[in-house]
Amino acid sequence: MASFLNGGAFVLQILKQNGRVIEQCEDLDEGCWINLVAPTEEELKEVQNRLPVLPEFLSYPLDEEETSRIEREEDQVLIIIKIPDPRHEGDFVRYETIPLGIILIEGIIITVCLKETVLLDDLFSGRSALSGLLCDPARFIFHIFLKAAALFLRHLRMIDRLTSEYEKELHRSLRNQELVKLLNLEKSLVYFNTSLRANDLVMARLQSGRYIPITEENEDILEDALIENQQAIEMAKIYSDILSGMMDAYASVISNNLNIVMKFLTSVTIILSLPTLVASVYGMNVALPFQDSPHAFAIIMGFSLVLSGLVVFIFIRKKML
Repeated sequence: MASFLNGGAFVLQILKQNGRVIEQCEDLDEGCWINLVAPTEEELKEVQNRLPVLPEFLSYPLDEEETSRIEREEDQVLIIIKIPDPRHEGDFVRYETIPLGIILIEGIIITVCLKETVLLDDLFSGRSALSGLLCDPARFIFHIFLKAAALFLRHLRMIDRLTSEYEKELHRSLRNQELVKLLNLEKSLVYFNTSLRANDLVMARLQSGRYIPITEENEDILEDALIENQQAIEMAKIYSDILSGMMDAYASVISNNLNIVMKFLTSVTIILSLPTLVASVYGMNVALPFQDSPHAFAIIMGFSLVLSGLVVFIFIRKKML
């Protein structure tokens, strides 16, 4: 295996078809697959020294904000698609997307990505599944599209499960933590929806055969990838609408709960102010009823309680308590 090291981790791998198996090799011949993961400037220059690949084709996929697209220049084809990137921050889970670059040059396939991804790890773990793909670059690329769409679907189902869990927690207690979790999932669906639509445009352009020659068998694989991608788009839209409606509903519930609390506190304040008002009146240094009566205190307290009770009864009838 030819590989360059970055902090002890492999960032470049060269694979080639040998009969029915995929083997690591050192020579860059037609039918090779070069996998670059978070390469440094020196490592990119090393690849350019061994292959006449355009520098910008190698650097574009390393920009996290790069959008999905396809370019062809000097007999080189660059395809950029977006793939899911789950990020865990304590108890919070949010999903974003990162670009995956696929470069086709002289029959050699180069993949460039900012970080290791499950998508390519699945290809490595199932070497037998790669059998026959490296001999046909179009089939290899379309299988990446298919796996990317399947990966989006997998994470969308996870988002659906997380939404159900957070909803159950919110039924028990309306806390900010659960609302922030739902907000993170809502943002994740926005990333997914945008990236899936961009990937769909790239695959639709590839169907024309202008960039990569397509056989009938490979066209079937691309159509399968398009169907999977369309399914992911529909799921993302449905889940986004559900989550948006749920957030609006809980916002209304929280606002309604606040109004109920404020109404209750206002009612209690009015009820408590009545005895205070009576006591304040009888605290004045002027002639007042019952001031010479030995039962004045009991009469005044009884009057205050009756007045407060009457107000409580009125509030209950008006459903303010």
